[in-house]
Amino acid sequence: MLEEVENWLSRRSWSVTDRPRSRLVTAKRASGARVSVVLPALDEQATVGQIVTVIREELMRGPVPLVDELVVVDSGSTDRTAEVAAAAGARVVHRDSILPRLPAVPGKGEVLWRSLLVTSGDIVCFVDADLREFSADFVAGIVGPLLTEPEVQFVKAMYDRPLGAGAGPGGAGGGGAGGEQGGRVTELMARPLLNMHWPLLAGFVQPLGGEYAARRSLLERLPFPVGYGVELGLLVDALHTVGLDALAQVDVGVRRHRHQDGRALGRMAAAIYRTAQLRLARGHLLRPELTQFERGERGFEPRTYQVDTEERPPIGGIAEYAARRVA
Repeated sequence: MLEEVENWLSRRSWSVTDRPRSRLVTAKRASGARVSVVLPALDEQATVGQIVTVIREELMRGPVPLVDELVVVDSGSTDRTAEVAAAAGARVVHRDSILPRLPAVPGKGEVLWRSLLVTSGDIVCFVDADLREFSADFVAGIVGPLLTEPEVQFVKAMYDRPLGAGAGPGGAGGGGAGGEQGGRVTELMARPLLNMHWPLLAGFVQPLGGEYAARRSLLERLPFPVGYGVELGLLVDALHTVGLDALAQVDVGVRRHRHQDGRALGRMAAAIYRTAQLRLARGHLLRPELTQFERGERGFEPRTYQVDTEERPPIGGIAEYAARRVA
C-alpha cells in the first residue's frame, strides 16, 4: 500500500462511535447545513418501511434534527414499496416524474442522479432500501465527518457483510454489490481494479457500498453512471475532482441485506468494469454486452444482456436544476 494511503487511513477512517450524536447536533446547529437522505427503491416493500421509521424516529426529531429531509425515489416498483414508504412517513417521488422531458432509463445511478432535483440538503446521504436490521448509525456515521470536518466532501460507510443474511434476487433500484466481508463483486472485480489503476483508493473497505454521503456542491460536478457502476464512478471521479484527503470512510458495524444471485453479480461486475474502462480511456470501447448461460430444456442456453454504458452529465449543468436553485 502506498504511504500516502496509509497516512490517509490514519486521518480519514473513523468509527461511528468517534462522533456521538450530541456532537453532531451541535455541529449541525453551528453550521446551519441541511441534510437530505435518499433511498433509491425498487420492490423493497419488506424493508423500506423499517428504514424510514428508524430514520424518522431517531434522526428527525428534536429542536435540531440531524436529518431534515427523507425522500424515497421509487424506480418502478410493482409491489407496495411506495405505499409502505409513505405510510412510514417518507416523501415518495416516482423516478419518471422527475425531469420528465428526459426519458428515464433503468438503473440505480439514474435514480440517484434524478434525486438531486427533488432534494434540497447541503449534504446528501444515499442509503440502499434493502437493508435489514437497519441502524440509524448508517446515516449518522457517514454524515458526521461532513458536519465536523470542513475539508471532507465525500464519505463512504464501511462494515462487515455476512453472506448468509437474507439471500435472494435483487432489484435494479436499490442494493449494492452483495457478498461476504467486502462483497463478492468488490473482492473479485472492484478492489483489483482500484488497486491497479487508482491505487490512492486502495484504502476503501467498501468501495461499492450503497451507503455514502457527500456535499451537494461536489455531487453537482460529477457525472453519474446510470447503472450499477455508479458507486465506482462517483468514487473515482470524486478523487480526481477534490483529491484523496477530501474523501473519508466510517465504520458503522454490520450490514445485512438481500443478496444477488451469481448471474446478477456477473452483470453487475460487467457494468462496473465498463465504468472503469470509460474512466481509463475515452477512445476505443469494448463491446457493451455480456453473455451468460442458463440450463434449459436443450442444455445450456445463452442469454445476452446489454451492459450499462450511459452516463448522466453533472447535474449542475441541467437547466431545470439551475432554474430551481435560482428560484
